[in-house]
Amino acid sequence: MAFSFPAETAAFLTDIAKNNERDWFEANRDRYEAGYVEAGRAFVDEMGPRLREISPGVNAVPKINGSISRINRDTRFSKDKTPYKDHLDLWFWHGDKRGWDQPGFYLRVTADKLYLGSGMHVLNKELIVKYRDAVVDERSGKALEAAIAKVEKAGPYNVGGASRKTVPRGYDADHKRAAYLLHEGLYAGLELPFAAATKPAFADVAEGHFRATWPIGRWLLDEVVDG
Repeated sequence: MAFSFPAETAAFLTDIAKNNERDWFEANRDRYEAGYVEAGRAFVDEMGPRLREISPGVNAVPKINGSISRINRDTRFSKDKTPYKDHLDLWFWHGDKRGWDQPGFYLRVTADKLYLGSGMHVLNKELIVKYRDAVVDERSGKALEAAIAKVEKAGPYNVGGASRKTVPRGYDADHKRAAYLLHEGLYAGLELPFAAATKPAFADVAEGHFRATWPIGRWLLDEVVDG
Protein backbone atom coordinates (compact mmCIF):
# COMPACT_ATOMS: atom_id res chain seq x y z
CA MET A 1 0.00 0.00 0.00
CA ALA A 2 1.32 3.46 -0.89
CA PHE A 3 1.80 5.96 1.92
CA SER A 4 2.95 9.55 1.92
CA PHE A 5 2.73 12.44 4.36
CA PRO A 6 0.42 15.26 3.29
CA ALA A 7 1.86 18.70 2.61
CA GLU A 8 -0.29 19.87 5.53
CA THR A 9 2.10 18.13 7.95
CA ALA A 10 4.95 20.48 6.98
CA ALA A 11 2.59 23.46 6.83
CA PHE A 12 1.26 22.78 10.33
CA LEU A 13 4.75 22.27 11.79
CA THR A 14 5.92 25.50 10.16
CA ASP A 15 3.00 27.43 11.60
CA ILE A 16 3.14 25.95 15.11
CA ALA A 17 6.78 27.05 15.29
CA LYS A 18 5.71 30.62 14.49
CA ASN A 19 2.57 30.58 16.67
CA ASN A 20 3.60 28.46 19.64
CA GLU A 21 0.77 29.35 21.99
CA ARG A 22 -2.35 27.62 23.26
CA ASP A 23 -4.91 29.97 21.73
CA TRP A 24 -3.47 29.49 18.24
CA PHE A 25 -3.24 25.75 18.75
CA GLU A 26 -6.87 25.43 19.84
CA ALA A 27 -8.00 27.54 16.89
CA ASN A 28 -6.06 25.22 14.57
CA ARG A 29 -6.78 21.91 16.26
CA ASP A 30 -8.30 20.50 13.08
CA ARG A 31 -4.97 21.05 11.31
CA TYR A 32 -3.18 19.31 14.18
CA GLU A 33 -5.54 16.35 13.91
CA ALA A 34 -5.07 16.05 10.14
CA GLY A 35 -1.40 16.87 9.72
CA TYR A 36 0.00 15.43 12.95
CA VAL A 37 -2.26 12.81 14.52
CA GLU A 38 -3.90 11.24 11.46
CA ALA A 39 -0.76 11.42 9.34
CA GLY A 40 1.24 9.83 12.14
CA ARG A 41 -1.38 7.14 12.69
CA ALA A 42 -1.42 6.25 8.99
CA PHE A 43 2.37 5.91 8.96
CA VAL A 44 2.34 3.65 12.03
CA ASP A 45 -0.44 1.51 10.55
CA GLU A 46 1.53 1.14 7.33
CA MET A 47 4.92 0.48 8.90
CA GLY A 48 3.88 -1.84 11.73
CA PRO A 49 3.56 -5.04 9.64
CA ARG A 50 6.67 -4.14 7.65
CA LEU A 51 8.77 -3.64 10.76
CA ARG A 52 7.53 -6.85 12.33
CA GLU A 53 9.01 -8.65 9.32
CA ILE A 54 12.36 -7.09 10.22
CA SER A 55 12.04 -7.64 13.98
CA PRO A 56 8.98 -9.61 15.16
CA GLY A 57 8.98 -8.17 18.68
CA VAL A 58 8.67 -4.52 17.70
CA ASN A 59 5.75 -2.45 19.03
CA ALA A 60 3.77 -0.30 16.60
CA VAL A 61 0.94 1.46 18.46
CA PRO A 62 -0.99 3.97 16.30
CA LYS A 63 -1.97 6.46 19.00
CA ILE A 64 -0.64 9.41 20.97
CA ASN A 65 1.74 8.22 23.71
CA GLY A 66 2.11 5.01 21.72
CA SER A 67 4.21 5.25 18.58
CA ILE A 68 3.09 8.87 18.13
CA SER A 69 4.75 11.25 20.57
CA ARG A 70 2.71 14.00 22.22
CA ILE A 71 3.05 17.44 20.72
CA ASN A 72 3.01 18.97 24.20
CA ARG A 73 6.43 19.81 25.60
CA ASP A 74 7.44 19.03 29.17
CA THR A 75 8.42 22.52 30.32
CA ARG A 76 8.85 21.81 34.03
CA PHE A 77 12.65 21.87 33.99
CA SER A 78 13.22 23.94 30.86
CA LYS A 79 13.89 27.64 30.41
CA ASP A 80 11.97 27.38 27.14
CA LYS A 81 8.31 27.54 28.17
CA THR A 82 6.78 27.28 24.71
CA PRO A 83 4.06 24.65 25.08
CA TYR A 84 4.38 22.69 21.82
CA LYS A 85 7.00 20.84 19.81
CA ASP A 86 7.65 21.91 16.24
CA HIS A 87 8.25 18.33 15.04
CA LEU A 88 6.55 14.95 14.96
CA ASP A 89 8.34 11.97 16.52
CA LEU A 90 7.32 8.42 15.62
CA TRP A 91 8.86 5.55 17.58
CA PHE A 92 8.63 1.78 17.25
CA TRP A 93 10.20 0.11 20.27
CA HIS A 94 10.91 -3.30 21.78
CA GLY A 95 10.02 -4.42 25.28
CA ASP A 96 7.05 -4.01 27.59
CA LYS A 97 7.63 -0.34 28.42
CA ARG A 98 7.66 2.42 25.83
CA GLY A 99 10.83 4.46 25.96
CA TRP A 100 13.90 5.65 24.10
CA ASP A 101 16.01 3.33 26.28
CA GLN A 102 14.96 0.29 24.23
CA PRO A 103 16.11 -0.62 20.72
CA GLY A 104 13.72 0.51 18.02
CA PHE A 105 13.03 2.38 14.81
CA TYR A 106 12.51 6.14 14.71
CA LEU A 107 11.28 8.85 12.37
CA ARG A 108 11.38 12.54 13.20
CA VAL A 109 9.43 14.82 10.86
CA THR A 110 10.16 18.55 10.82
CA ALA A 111 8.84 21.23 8.50
CA ASP A 112 11.72 20.72 6.07
CA LYS A 113 13.61 17.56 7.06
CA LEU A 114 13.26 13.92 8.08
CA TYR A 115 15.52 11.99 10.42
CA LEU A 116 15.11 8.22 10.41
CA GLY A 117 16.97 5.12 11.46
CA SER A 118 17.19 2.63 14.30
CA GLY A 119 19.02 1.79 17.51
CA MET A 120 18.92 3.14 21.08
CA HIS A 121 19.16 6.84 21.87
CA VAL A 122 19.63 6.31 25.61
CA LEU A 123 21.36 3.50 27.50
CA ASN A 124 19.97 3.50 31.04
CA LYS A 125 22.12 2.84 34.11
CA GLU A 126 21.55 -0.90 33.98
CA LEU A 127 22.01 -1.35 30.25
CA ILE A 128 25.04 0.90 29.85
CA VAL A 129 27.11 -1.45 32.01
CA LYS A 130 25.99 -4.42 29.91
CA TYR A 131 26.71 -2.42 26.77
CA ARG A 132 30.27 -1.56 27.81
CA ASP A 133 31.00 -5.12 28.84
CA ALA A 134 29.67 -6.33 25.48
CA VAL A 135 31.91 -3.83 23.65
CA VAL A 136 35.10 -5.12 25.29
CA ASP A 137 34.12 -8.80 25.14
CA GLU A 138 35.93 -10.41 22.22
CA ARG A 139 32.96 -12.29 20.76
CA SER A 140 30.24 -9.65 21.14
CA GLY A 141 32.68 -6.83 20.40
CA LYS A 142 33.57 -8.37 17.05
CA ALA A 143 29.86 -8.80 16.37
CA LEU A 144 29.37 -5.08 17.01
CA GLU A 145 32.15 -4.18 14.60
CA ALA A 146 30.57 -6.43 11.98
CA ALA A 147 27.13 -4.86 12.52
CA ILE A 148 28.48 -1.32 12.18
CA ALA A 149 30.49 -2.26 9.09
CA LYS A 150 27.37 -3.75 7.50
CA VAL A 151 25.36 -0.59 8.19
CA GLU A 152 28.08 1.72 6.89
CA LYS A 153 28.43 -0.36 3.73
CA ALA A 154 24.67 -0.25 3.12
CA GLY A 155 24.41 3.51 2.79
CA PRO A 156 25.37 6.99 3.93
CA TYR A 157 24.32 6.38 7.53
CA ASN A 158 25.60 8.31 10.51
CA VAL A 159 26.40 6.16 13.55
CA GLY A 160 25.67 8.33 16.59
CA GLY A 161 25.41 8.31 20.35
CA ALA A 162 29.00 9.11 21.39
CA SER A 163 28.63 11.78 24.07
CA ARG A 164 31.48 11.10 26.51
CA LYS A 165 34.86 12.79 26.16
CA THR A 166 36.75 10.08 28.04
CA VAL A 167 36.51 6.31 28.43
CA PRO A 168 34.59 5.45 31.62
CA ARG A 169 36.51 4.45 34.72
CA GLY A 170 37.32 0.76 34.89
CA TYR A 171 37.79 0.34 31.14
CA ASP A 172 41.01 0.45 29.14
CA ALA A 173 41.37 3.76 27.30
CA ASP A 174 43.65 2.00 24.82
CA HIS A 175 41.22 -0.81 24.05
CA LYS A 176 40.83 -1.39 20.31
CA ARG A 177 37.11 -0.59 20.60
CA ALA A 178 37.53 2.29 23.06
CA ALA A 179 35.70 4.65 20.69
CA TYR A 180 32.47 2.73 21.33
CA LEU A 181 32.95 3.13 25.09
CA LEU A 182 32.30 6.85 24.59
CA HIS A 183 28.71 6.05 23.62
CA GLU A 184 25.75 6.53 25.96
CA GLY A 185 23.43 5.62 23.10
CA LEU A 186 24.00 3.82 19.81
CA TYR A 187 21.97 4.35 16.67
CA ALA A 188 22.34 4.77 12.93
CA GLY A 189 20.32 6.90 10.57
CA LEU A 190 20.26 9.61 7.96
CA GLU A 191 18.64 12.91 7.07
CA LEU A 192 16.30 13.42 4.12
CA PRO A 193 14.34 16.43 2.85
CA PHE A 194 10.69 16.56 3.91
CA ALA A 195 9.74 16.31 0.23
CA ALA A 196 10.83 12.65 0.31
CA ALA A 197 7.94 11.92 2.67
CA THR A 198 5.37 13.24 0.20
CA LYS A 199 6.27 10.69 -2.49
CA PRO A 200 3.94 7.69 -2.97
CA ALA A 201 6.79 5.23 -2.36
CA PHE A 202 7.86 6.77 0.96
CA ALA A 203 6.87 3.70 2.99
CA ASP A 204 9.17 1.59 0.82
CA VAL A 205 11.98 4.12 1.24
CA ALA A 206 11.54 4.24 5.02
CA GLU A 207 11.41 0.46 5.26
CA GLY A 208 14.63 0.21 3.28
CA HIS A 209 16.46 2.56 5.64
CA PHE A 210 15.03 0.88 8.73
CA ARG A 211 16.12 -2.52 7.44
CA ALA A 212 19.60 -1.30 6.44
CA THR A 213 20.32 0.27 9.85
CA TRP A 214 18.84 -2.54 11.95
CA PRO A 215 22.00 -4.69 12.31
CA ILE A 216 23.08 -2.28 15.07
CA GLY A 217 19.66 -2.44 16.73
CA ARG A 218 19.70 -6.22 16.43
CA TRP A 219 23.09 -6.34 18.14
CA LEU A 220 21.79 -4.15 20.97
CA LEU A 221 18.74 -6.35 21.37
CA ASP A 222 20.71 -9.60 21.37
CA GLU A 223 23.85 -8.62 23.27
CA VAL A 224 22.69 -5.85 25.62
CA VAL A 225 18.96 -6.03 26.29
CA ASP A 226 18.50 -9.81 26.10
CA GLY A 227 22.15 -10.77 26.57
